[in-house]
Amino acid sequence: MSRDPLPSVEILDPRRYADEGYPHADWARLRRESPVHWCERAEGEPFWALTRHEDIVHVSQRPGQYLNAPRLVMSFDPKATPEDFGLRMLLNMDPPEHRAYRNLISQRFTPRALGKIRSRVDGIADEILDRVMEHGAQGETDFVATVSALLPIWVIAEMLGVPRSDWELLFDWTNKTIGAADPEYRDEGASPKETIEAARLSLFHYFDDMTKDRRKHPQDDLVSLLANAEVDGKELPPFELLSYYLLLVIAGNETTRNATSGGLLALIENRDEWAKVRNDPALLKPLVEEVLRWTSPVIHFCRTAAEDVELAGKRIRAGDRLVLFYPSANRDEAVFDEHDRFRADRRRNRHLAFGIGEHFCLGAHVARLELEVILRHLVARLEDVEIAGPVERLRSSVVGGIKHLPIRYRLRKAA
Repeated sequence: MSRDPLPSVEILDPRRYADEGYPHADWARLRRESPVHWCERAEGEPFWALTRHEDIVHVSQRPGQYLNAPRLVMSFDPKATPEDFGLRMLLNMDPPEHRAYRNLISQRFTPRALGKIRSRVDGIADEILDRVMEHGAQGETDFVATVSALLPIWVIAEMLGVPRSDWELLFDWTNKTIGAADPEYRDEGASPKETIEAARLSLFHYFDDMTKDRRKHPQDDLVSLLANAEVDGKELPPFELLSYYLLLVIAGNETTRNATSGGLLALIENRDEWAKVRNDPALLKPLVEEVLRWTSPVIHFCRTAAEDVELAGKRIRAGDRLVLFYPSANRDEAVFDEHDRFRADRRRNRHLAFGIGEHFCLGAHVARLELEVILRHLVARLEDVEIAGPVERLRSSVVGGIKHLPIRYRLRKAA
């Protein structure tokens, strides 16, 4: 079939995500007219855009036909090569290697294992909100800087075994690795690529030192577990090990950070839903799932066709890139009733915010726990909250998020 593109469809420009937010109108159009759509670009590698829930599920559940290696994301930088994204992380691995590496720590991320840290997550959320709200019954704050960005990085840092004095370092390296396309997070005078490389190098040096220490003095933390782990009877090679740490720091931070800020914005814009949850705490768990569907913090991941295949009537050639747009799948009218409405009481919620299949997010249960805890604290503490200034979005077509969310709040009176 023809690969001729529809005119005026640009869905990978990070500037657009900063200026306009998610291009839901274009995604809806593609779902209707060309759900597996060939996108030519004036600069940069062409790709197939997948916007429909069923096609993204189909591809995700066939890791032998659609490979994660060598490229995890598509860049808007026309000079980027697959090697720029070739870290040896779980996300870049395919079976059977992927399963062997994933199993090294998967037991630490089960609901049962995380039940042991629930009280600690509660304590961290309390501490963060106490600091923000210590000045009285009402006030203003940048919710991202003072709340949503802190909770997940504090939790994953503690799970890794990073001392509290260094948590700010992880926060900085994460911002630069994920947000380098945004000038606010870029090193002065550096390109996005240079900023990312510098942040990764700093993180690698830090965790290399930590690894050496944990091999001599193991503790009950994730760094000790990975530092002393083996695959096929051999310890992890240095690059694979350090890439694993990078994945945990970034993935353990970004989803909750962006879902929390986007979730609060959705509740502010849909006050009836806020009232529903306040009046019925049993809605907290479905609210978490609706926040994940609505915000869809991961915009896209990439697959590479391992062979010639047909998908939704389109002929995909071996080596073609396929870009899976998760926020579009999560607004698919064929799957979700009232797909464009935020509903705290949504019961059937087959969202793909964590992916599906072989690469379903390892930290999904952590993110759900963090979201449930922080949303419960916010609903319990806040009588009223409103936007207090311009909402600024991250300049990225990989991770979608709000980088500044100024709010004005009023606390509930003690009973």
